[in-house]
Amino acid sequence: MNDNAPIKVFSVDDHPLLREGIATIINHQPDMVMVAQSATGSEAIRQFREHRPEVTLMDLRLPDMSGIDVLIAIRAEFPDARVIMLSTFEGDIDIQHSLAAGARGYLLKSTPPNELVKIIREVHAGKKGISREVAARLAEHVGEEFLTRREIDVLRLVGGGNRNRDIAEQLFISEETVKVHVKHIMEKLAASDRTQAVAIALRRGIIQL
Repeated sequence: MNDNAPIKVFSVDDHPLLREGIATIINHQPDMVMVAQSATGSEAIRQFREHRPEVTLMDLRLPDMSGIDVLIAIRAEFPDARVIMLSTFEGDIDIQHSLAAGARGYLLKSTPPNELVKIIREVHAGKKGISREVAARLAEHVGEEFLTRREIDVLRLVGGGNRNRDIAEQLFISEETVKVHVKHIMEKLAASDRTQAVAIALRRGIIQL
């Protein structure tokens, strides 16, 4: 392998303006080249097979599937794939899910260009690439108890404006059980009421409405 060969970068994002901006930044680096760009998840999987990039920048939200699902699909075929998730979302749950799925890095789209290229180089060198902002967001919730799948279902319905009785009917559980779930949700999220619990969950990426 030629050590002087440029790092082959692949960009996956459904916003043409952002893709073009990233391509300009990458192609201005003496040690990088943009080998391909995709706007959808299914196209990204095909393009990855074709170009075998060394570092992939993956948008968290794509029109046909989530960036995490694309990451999982690519790594099932290419376990050594180095993928950095790019997102406008600062929720720690999105970050945790991305890293658990095998992402080598996580950056916000507000990241300055010089930090973006620095992290691409770090990930290419085999390190984890996480910006200070993202690391701080993760540290905020270290050691906290996760919501269960059922609690997330309840919270999503609370966010949709449903009363306990409606939630009980939709989930085929008793109203009393719903009350217990809501109590646990509020304790885990340190929320004073249902509205605040929904607001916290939306901010952290636990639910999307």
